[in-house]
Amino acid sequence: MISGNTTNINAPLALVQKVRTFMELMKMRLSFTVALSCAFGYALGMGGNVNWTQLMMLFLGGWLISGGSCAFNQVLEKDYDKLMKRTKSRPLPTDRLTVSESLWFATIVGFAGIFLIFQWTNMLTTSLAVLSMILYSFVYTPLKRVGPIAVFVGAIPGALPPLLGWTAATGDINHAAMIIFGIQFIWQFPHFWAIAWVADEDYKKAGFKLLPVKGEKDMKTAFQIMIYTLFLIPMGLLPMTFGVTGQASAVVVTICGVLFLASTIKLMKDQSHKSALQIMFGSFLYLPIVQIAYLLDMVN
Repeated sequence: MISGNTTNINAPLALVQKVRTFMELMKMRLSFTVALSCAFGYALGMGGNVNWTQLMMLFLGGWLISGGSCAFNQVLEKDYDKLMKRTKSRPLPTDRLTVSESLWFATIVGFAGIFLIFQWTNMLTTSLAVLSMILYSFVYTPLKRVGPIAVFVGAIPGALPPLLGWTAATGDINHAAMIIFGIQFIWQFPHFWAIAWVADEDYKKAGFKLLPVKGEKDMKTAFQIMIYTLFLIPMGLLPMTFGVTGQASAVVVTICGVLFLASTIKLMKDQSHKSALQIMFGSFLYLPIVQIAYLLDMVN
């Protein structure tokens, strides 16, 4: 009798744990950030006059597509994840999920996201969503062991979410759309390279080659990080220049850009793990602050 009760109690607990494991496979924080970037592009494209139902479906679709892409990524990198301290506790290396389970989940979740985007937006947005998933899962992922070209390729799907939001709102790609894509595209480089610098020891165990130049944590790499961060300052002023946003956001974005740049100059001086870590965390803060500033300062 006790054994039966224990089985009845353990079954729902096991189900909850399984669901949590699948959520972990989706990289929830990353996928949530992607969905927020989609929502940002949509709100900016609509001038703040959003269709809330469409916005929620776009957010959910973007979240599912990102989650499916992350799941495919982990299936392809299962053997490499086992080698790295930062990834060895993921669902596949720990055998909490099988490859078959993960592939089915990634396929279902990814296609569900694409279906939602198709139903609630337009063919252009759907095509960009499919392109993003293909580039991240099946081009960027294997290129990580080839060389730093992976960072360039990965920056494209990384910058597509706000563009997806814009095209969902407007149905076309214009100069304003390319500006918000360009800002997030350029941001990817200091963001990626700071992470690669911090995780360099782990990445080398898996054969990942993401740092620029000769793949070393040296002055040349720090200089590259600084150059791309420097480009963010004039890029951040383009929304005001083209009348998408006003002067207030331009001030905020410039201040954020200068602070971000200062952290890269510090890395050039000392080439330390601590400075790279500051750039990494700074990159996490830069993007949402800039996007919020743009949204609060839209020119209708």
